Amino acid sequence: MKNKISFHLRESASYFRRPRAMEMLVADHAAITRAAAILQAGGKVAFPTDTVYGVGAQAFQPAAVEKLYAAKLRPRDKAIPLLLAQAADVALVVREVSADAQHLMARFWPGGLTLVLPRAASVPDIVCAGGESVAVRLPAHAVAQALIAAVGAPLAATSANLSGHPSPVVATEVAAELAGRIDLILDGGRCPGGVSSTVLDLSGAQPRLLRAGAISVEEIEAVLGRRVGRVEVDK
Repeated sequence: MKNKISFHLRESASYFRRPRAMEMLVADHAAITRAAAILQAGGKVAFPTDTVYGVGAQAFQPAAVEKLYAAKLRPRDKAIPLLLAQAADVALVVREVSADAQHLMARFWPGGLTLVLPRAASVPDIVCAGGESVAVRLPAHAVAQALIAAVGAPLAATSANLSGHPSPVVATEVAAELAGRIDLILDGGRCPGGVSSTVLDLSGAQPRLLRAGAISVEEIEAVLGRRVGRVEVDK
């Protein structure tokens, strides 16, 4: 009897070590509700945005963000941007919104511009890789906005691929990259943009372009009325 009990215990332990099967659901209301519940419980979900597919975790849950880093094989010194449900939510995660940021948000949000701003104390260190700034964006995609609103908190989200690989624009590309690594993919069809967001650092005195993307630097300079510095960084 003792041997049988030991056998069953080993089998149970083995079962709980197995990776959970990843689901892929068409992004309707029921699927978004399910995805939000997974995120609220500390899980990881991939979803479409106006630029590329993203994979996210609830931003205020450090353990969930840690699992997101692990799923993507993302270096811990690379901060993860936050996606918002509405522009007003920037106040939840940013300490100060400069006049430049306000002008750019009014012109390009929702849309393909990520702004790097001084972080609020509410943002966990792991999201910002220990830095004093946080990257924020309001995506122009109904599924992404509905999902973030349903979660009730910003999402720490980055492209739904293994770190360094091309960014996916359809759900099947996400599955090929992250199968067995995340809990759910919301299939919302092909992303309309197909190009990653532009990343602009406004945390210092001089605006700096960290990544060229969906919004051109010329468009940004037209709004700011001055030139933007260029910085070479890893994507």
